[in-house]
Amino acid sequence: MSIDFKLIGSRIKSTRKKAGRTQEWLAEQIDVSVGYISQIERGITKINLETLGEICTVLNGDIAYIVSGTAKKQAEYLHNEITEKFSQLSERDKKIVINLIESMSE
Repeated sequence: MSIDFKLIGSRIKSTRKKAGRTQEWLAEQIDVSVGYISQIERGITKINLETLGEICTVLNGDIAYIVSGTAKKQAEYLHNEITEKFSQLSERDKKIVINLIESMSE
């Protein structure tokens, strides 16, 4: 499997822009040069995991999305798991769960 550093850089740039941050701000936050950030975002420099982690932390980005283009958010994961488990219940047990949820949400 080859790693597309240009695509990773593009996703970093997109995440940075969505956060309303400049390359200068990002460089300052992770203590690197603006040129280095520019090279990462253009895919010229191969980013290491430590730097990627720092960038994701300061931008509040999802590292899975940056690397693969997909993100499995916690809420989506829990929703899918709950739906799957609920569908396996008997009708009687489904009613019990619904009553429990209703009482908890009051």
